[in-house]
Amino acid sequence: MNIDGATRLHIIVGDPIAQVKSPAGLTRALQQAGHNAVIVPVHVTPADLSALLGGIGLARNMDGIIVTIPHKFACYRHCATATARAHALEAVNVMRRNQDGTWHGEMLDGLGFVGGVRRQGGEPAGKRTLLVGAGGAGSAIGLALLDAGASHLDIHDADAARRDALIARLDAQFPGKVGAGSADPRGYQLIANATPAGMRPEDPSPVDLAGLDPAMFVGCVITAPAVAPWVAAARAKGCRGSVGIDMFEAEQQLMVDFLLAAER
Repeated sequence: MNIDGATRLHIIVGDPIAQVKSPAGLTRALQQAGHNAVIVPVHVTPADLSALLGGIGLARNMDGIIVTIPHKFACYRHCATATARAHALEAVNVMRRNQDGTWHGEMLDGLGFVGGVRRQGGEPAGKRTLLVGAGGAGSAIGLALLDAGASHLDIHDADAARRDALIARLDAQFPGKVGAGSADPRGYQLIANATPAGMRPEDPSPVDLAGLDPAMFVGCVITAPAVAPWVAAARAKGCRGSVGIDMFEAEQQLMVDFLLAAER
């Protein structure tokens, strides 16, 4: 890996940040594309995010920002321009510089999640689906699942107001196909976890494991541990599934293409 005075900088912001696996892979992908660049993890709390973005924006060799939990909605508000998908979700997970130095945002989590599901032999089209988590990633995943042809999407989130806001946003685009769900997975063919539940050993399962059956496909956004405990339990019951690394591998090239688009 080449790092010198001409190296262009990108950061990935999150709270926490130690769990992310993407900096090495994205740096390698950028360099393989012929771009002298590096991606560095930055741990920043929500209270300090605005100050960080204001300061980091002064660096003339700072070209891009990858966004992880819990900053996806806040970073959207720092974008002067954004894609139609990001505007619809009011969230971003990747930002690149405009020519005037402002930020242009996109949300690729949903496309990555669906790509990860398909890599493991799953298919959202025609499936009655339960989505757990209505945050930044969950919002994007919900939209992508409906775009991919899910027959119906129910959303469960501990924050009822956040859940209902996402239901209203998605129902406006897919009338009659979106509703409120619960932690009970019975009756669904595809279960999607877009929450951090499972990152710590003491975390509860995002769904009632007793309700899982082998006909279900489960998908999870978590990358550390590589297989969340609830996914391991689902596999033990005979369910097929995808994990966070499947999502990341599907999303990585999309991110690289977005970050370099201004140069092509």
